[in-house]
Amino acid sequence: MTARGFTEAEFMIALCARLLEDQKTAFIGFGMPQVAAILAQRMQAPNLVQVFEFGAIGPTPLTPFVRNTMGGPSNCYRSIAWTSMNQIFAQAQLGLVDYGVLGATQIDLYGNINSTMLGDDYTRPKKRFPGAGGATEVASYCWKTIVVMMHERRRFVPRVDFITSPGYLDGTPGARERAGLPAGTGPWRVVSSKALFGFDAGSGKMTLVGVLEGLEPQAVLDDMDFTPLVAAPVETLAPPTERELAILRNEIDPARTIIGRTAKA
Repeated sequence: MTARGFTEAEFMIALCARLLEDQKTAFIGFGMPQVAAILAQRMQAPNLVQVFEFGAIGPTPLTPFVRNTMGGPSNCYRSIAWTSMNQIFAQAQLGLVDYGVLGATQIDLYGNINSTMLGDDYTRPKKRFPGAGGATEVASYCWKTIVVMMHERRRFVPRVDFITSPGYLDGTPGARERAGLPAGTGPWRVVSSKALFGFDAGSGKMTLVGVLEGLEPQAVLDDMDFTPLVAAPVETLAPPTERELAILRNEIDPARTIIGRTAKA
């Protein structure tokens, strides 16, 4: 929660939604990515084609959004096709999916994602999470992967405890291709509660490209456990607009299960 009239989740959702273009296809992950895709459809991308890993293509989700109903009828309303997991992933392998939108527990300098476990022993982790689902295929085959996550030092780590979904791996030239992944795919943007990151084309390193209005780049860097590259200049990111907030609060998530609650006046 912020003292500025919007929550961290609302900022991340609005920023992610702004990145999604009209008439493009986006492989949408569970939770916050879903809300961002719905917001994008109601703002600047009415013809955005959402794709879900279990086979639904092109839904117009009903709102209010109901949490934990990824495959439910309201979330898949008016899908133009209902196929299978195999077919969806095959279409991604063929290069037919423009964006992948995912959440993550950890991310490192090269955009590798961990959503599996914390610790150095897979059989006895400090904490275990749900794991990949379809996130590995999304990060492997979509042209541009967007990761949405809270900005905390414990999440931005030099090396993830487990590579659930591949970024630029060890950062060496051709690392993804040597792993059998298509050239030209990979992490594109990281949306955090404080900033926006891209990736350097040569080194594969995460690059700070924008910070939330009112913050300084150094404040963002101080809350990371590695030092990314820094663009020149660093963009100032606008907070959620009144229209974005109205759609989120009144139409998509009035129960505030995803967007969170603002401070009481």
